[in-house]
Amino acid sequence: MVATRSAVASENDGISGGFGSWRDMFDAAFVRQWDMLATRCAEPNPFCESWFLAPALRHFDSEGRVQIFTLWDGDTLCGLMPFKFKPQYGRWWVPNFQNWLHHNAFLGVPLVRAGFEQLFWRRFLDALDSRPGPALFVHLCALPTDGPLVTALAIVAEEQNRRFDCVARTTRAFLQSDLSPAAYFEQAVRPKKRKELRRQKVRLSEEGVLNFTRCDSDAGLDTWVDEFLKLESSGWKGANGSALDCSDATRNLFIDVMNGAAVAKKLERRDLRLDGQPLAMLINLLSAPGSFSFKTAFDESFSRFSPGVLLQVENLDLLERPDVDWCDSCAAEGHPMIDSLWTGRRVVGRYSVAIGGSARRAVFDRLLSAELARNAPRGQT
Repeated sequence: MVATRSAVASENDGISGGFGSWRDMFDAAFVRQWDMLATRCAEPNPFCESWFLAPALRHFDSEGRVQIFTLWDGDTLCGLMPFKFKPQYGRWWVPNFQNWLHHNAFLGVPLVRAGFEQLFWRRFLDALDSRPGPALFVHLCALPTDGPLVTALAIVAEEQNRRFDCVARTTRAFLQSDLSPAAYFEQAVRPKKRKELRRQKVRLSEEGVLNFTRCDSDAGLDTWVDEFLKLESSGWKGANGSALDCSDATRNLFIDVMNGAAVAKKLERRDLRLDGQPLAMLINLLSAPGSFSFKTAFDESFSRFSPGVLLQVENLDLLERPDVDWCDSCAAEGHPMIDSLWTGRRVVGRYSVAIGGSARRAVFDRLLSAELARNAPRGQT
């Protein structure tokens, strides 16, 4: 149990919820509870698991401004979400609370034990109501629109007469099917494209010895990580300064996450090599019952052979893994490569929720109505 947890709400049923500084929370006992929660959560999110979130906070929140909301049933951790006060909302100086994300985290849903979804939101919102400070509302980013946590939030907001709405949605490629990898490939990719990929693979094999490899252990991990960082930096991300190796924080986060995921047995590495040299590499993070495509890189000097696409075709054998029901691409909306291979789509949304008393909610109501009107498609305002 973490002694620094400050109970904001508690009842005779043993349920308590509270905020705390992550710097004071992450001792060994807390992390054990955290890891257990990840195995029993209603909705998987590897970016909120201990081996990812803890190093992300160390590398990106050096000032300790991120708070952690936790829900407990006695000594059992039943919910966890990082959040932060922000003085701005987009371009506007409107103070708010937001669930905490960074550029290398692609899902914002909290870890909540199955069966505790509504209780989590009740206690979280009640806690913010009691200590809102200058914040006018809470903004929740990157939540799957059809997931159990959004469903629970909608129920709680309705029963509490609390204004709540989705202010933006994005759609990204999603892999889920009962088909075999070969059958899925035939269905998803048009014949002309399949023929071209087969031709590129044959031509590439004429350049040397071609190997596709897959690894879900820590064997050779340090060398593999170095190769990935070098490969990614050699391309357009290195040129524009967005490659992982371009800053100490992102480089060190990547190294910590890769090692942590391997220890937790949540890591799958795949690569395409020519004469032993990597042409394409990708990383899947496993979080049952799903998986998440975390990072990928390819050698742009071989782009005429589409090595990244060839590796993604091999990656379709995720469909055969008994422990994986689906894979979230974590890709940008309309991504030209993965959208052409995966036919499924996942919608993630940004939600704004009222907090505090009636005066604060009245101001938020006007702000939200104006934002929804501004974002509405032409002719639907």
